[in-house]
Amino acid sequence: MSGSGDGNGFVRVSKPRLYERLVEQLLGYIASAGLGPGDLLPAERDLAERMGVSRATLAQSLVALEVLGVIDVQHGTGAVLMYRPSVASVLRELREHRDRMPEIVEARSTLEVKLAELAAERRTTEDLAAIDLALESMAAEIADGSRGTAGDEQFHQAVAAAAHSSILASMMTFISELVRETRLASLGQPGRPEQSLQSHRAIADAIQTSDPAAAARAMQAHIDLVSKTGI
Repeated sequence: MSGSGDGNGFVRVSKPRLYERLVEQLLGYIASAGLGPGDLLPAERDLAERMGVSRATLAQSLVALEVLGVIDVQHGTGAVLMYRPSVASVLRELREHRDRMPEIVEARSTLEVKLAELAAERRTTEDLAAIDLALESMAAEIADGSRGTAGDEQFHQAVAAAAHSSILASMMTFISELVRETRLASLGQPGRPEQSLQSHRAIADAIQTSDPAAAARAMQAHIDLVSKTGI
């Protein structure tokens, strides 16, 4: 756990975040209920009532567990337990995730801003069609009550393909699992799927009008948005 010295030989222990305490409670509930891989957690409303918190607060804890792969939140079904970890290991992984987020965002800014710029210069008619299809897919997911994660990934893949830079595309593939962490953490925030879709459209418009500078700015603004996760 992180902390700092106070000059008297003691280490000041950082106060756990609310969602970290809720994660501990959720794991405790999973253990006491005897849930195992493949079992379904109670509905968010029921869990929030049992824990005495708002659904929005609970949702952040569920997103944290989803980012770590402990649960899989399936639209129309709910949160499915993937495995039962120890509380200590989950809290350690959460803090590691939080510590590496700035570097993931830095990598995305370095790669994806350039990819958007190149896409505006090199895109073909087929590339534009693929980008539009990704936007439609994400919009349909959101309209159906989902978070749009598949459409989000499809959009960024389409932009990378439109850049026609095999090396940059390979580098994005290399960090894809880390990017997935930021995607899940971001789209799990209230109102974020709609905001993300809007920023995707701004990127797509700049690519469609062959404006590299605008495409780069729009992509950077999008990455700045998705980096604000609270996790």
